[in-house]
Amino acid sequence: MTNTFEELERRDHEQVVFCSDKKVGLRAVIAVHNTTLGPSLGGTRMWMYTSEEDALRDVLRLSRGMTYKAAIAGLNLGGGKAVIIGNPEKDKTEGLFRTYGRFVDTLGGRFITSADVGTEVRDLEWIRMETRHVTGVSRLLGGGGDPSTVTGFGVYVGMKACAHEVFGSDSLKGMKVAVQGAGKVATYLCEHLAKEGAKLFITDIQEKRARAAVKRFSATYIKPEKIFETQADIFAPCALGGILNDESIPKLKCRIVAGGANNQLLEEKKHIQMLMDRKILYAPDYAINAGGLINVASELEGYNEERVLKQAEGIYGILQQIFQIAREEKVPTSVAANKLAEYRIQSLGRIKHIYSGKSNGVAHHNEVANKT
Repeated sequence: MTNTFEELERRDHEQVVFCSDKKVGLRAVIAVHNTTLGPSLGGTRMWMYTSEEDALRDVLRLSRGMTYKAAIAGLNLGGGKAVIIGNPEKDKTEGLFRTYGRFVDTLGGRFITSADVGTEVRDLEWIRMETRHVTGVSRLLGGGGDPSTVTGFGVYVGMKACAHEVFGSDSLKGMKVAVQGAGKVATYLCEHLAKEGAKLFITDIQEKRARAAVKRFSATYIKPEKIFETQADIFAPCALGGILNDESIPKLKCRIVAGGANNQLLEEKKHIQMLMDRKILYAPDYAINAGGLINVASELEGYNEERVLKQAEGIYGILQQIFQIAREEKVPTSVAANKLAEYRIQSLGRIKHIYSGKSNGVAHHNEVANKT
């Protein structure tokens, strides 16, 4: 990534903040993609990136995805994301996360963070000691807790919509589902699938974790390198992104790809076409995995679990709209999803031209934060 500004302009980013504190070992990047619909909200990921360039590329892709996710889920939020370069197993300290929280606070509410890969509720509570611009905290503090439960539920609901589109029924009983990943989201997804009677094939780069899930759900263990070629009705990517690529797509033996991972298509235009050529239905990731965002966004107005689950059920209808647009306009499902999200951003963005006497959506969040 030789020209940072060109990358920002190519993806229409508003702001990127580099955060550094040598004493606590903090190296982080915060990306604010779009705040048309409201303050940007996105998780903070902690990962051992091979280079700073990889970290920047990841945060730019993820933050853009959050804009579309919030828009398509009907939330009054923009898209943002953050990454902390480090080993989540060894490098976590109170000082690191509280220092990071200070940097989040300097943005004055333009960016609200939550948990992501490599971070958890405890880390958020450290961040919250320095800023109120954080969601996904413990229910004891008035938050919604770990959003993975709702993400998993939303993927399950979306998977049923996919099954209806391809097989004419949304029943998953007896369906063979190959699940890549055995983390929190995948585990909650498997709970729903097992309860309905689906046949599960599970893998994870951490074999111990995969074996535990296999035992819990009476599933079949698959080696990580064999998951793509597993004969299944549905392939559910629930690990890291970029896994649908030139190498993996030709191996797929499924009718549907529907999972909780972000940025599943390594190259959107090229790889969605490869899936279409093989007559595989793709559930756009930011649409089907929006449950977690719905959960943490609910905290901004006062967390209500019943309302959150009802909103997450709406993912079924959102995917139906996407499939309908794709059929009628003869476009890939990823393009249909983008059209749906962009229409909402553009149509509601016009409201910003009418001065109401209020500064913007950030002011509302500040009011809520000050009460908590």
